[in-house]
Amino acid sequence: MVGFQPVDVPPTAAVKFVGAGTAACIADLLTFPLDTAKVRLQVFPAVKYRGVFGTIVTMVRTEGPLSLYSGLVAGLQRQMSFASVRIGLYDSVKQFYTKGSDRNRLLAGCTTGGMAVALAQPTDVVKVRFQAQARSNEYARRYCGTIDAYKTIAKEEGIHGLWKGTGPNIARNAIVNCTELVTYDFIKDFLLTSTPLSDNLPCHFLSAFGAGLCTTVIASPVDVVKTRYMNSALGQYSSVLNCAAAMMAKEGPLTFLKDSPYEGEYRGLKRALMAANHSRAALL
Repeated sequence: MVGFQPVDVPPTAAVKFVGAGTAACIADLLTFPLDTAKVRLQVFPAVKYRGVFGTIVTMVRTEGPLSLYSGLVAGLQRQMSFASVRIGLYDSVKQFYTKGSDRNRLLAGCTTGGMAVALAQPTDVVKVRFQAQARSNEYARRYCGTIDAYKTIAKEEGIHGLWKGTGPNIARNAIVNCTELVTYDFIKDFLLTSTPLSDNLPCHFLSAFGAGLCTTVIASPVDVVKTRYMNSALGQYSSVLNCAAAMMAKEGPLTFLKDSPYEGEYRGLKRALMAANHSRAALL
């Protein structure tokens, strides 16, 4: 039959949009326990947890295995809205800013990152709150379910409470996009021109894994402050800068990098899984 094979047909913006969100959800399902352990390390840096795997073991022993997936519903909501915009629209926005220069790649990454944060911030706040919420009898649970969390936060902190931490989250995602998406493009171009790899799943997987590792080196300190501020009680910190200053004064500068080795592995693996799933979806 005459016509384009699926691999020859460039995916539309809609396919990229849905494919990015679906791929992110699949990756989130596989890596969510690592993300939960990362949040616990960021929120409780000085108590009871030692390393990402020690954190997982402690949580399973004291709170049960389901604690590793606390906040999963909000996490999937976040990925479907956040990744769809941030990654799914990246190529279209990059083309809108005209082709050819690295500056346009950076501008496109920042634009899609800012749009994604503005849309998905409430889901991120709820996800982090659930991940930081212990399930044992020693602690009182803050929220009974995902819908209850949205309602409770809006009632107690106002609608703006659902967008708490938007500033540092936009800053973090600007850094992530500028580093991750651009690094991904550069690594993929290098692999295509300097190795026998073609534009297929192994190339996308390696490119995304390398981009995720590179991003962590730069983005981890901002991510720690963002998580701590989003999970803070009403009035605990007067601003994001106050949160960062309090962390520095009480815990020292290393607290901003405490989870970076584990975050690097987590981010690299997650981005690789997202790239693999997104590539497969685009070829269907």
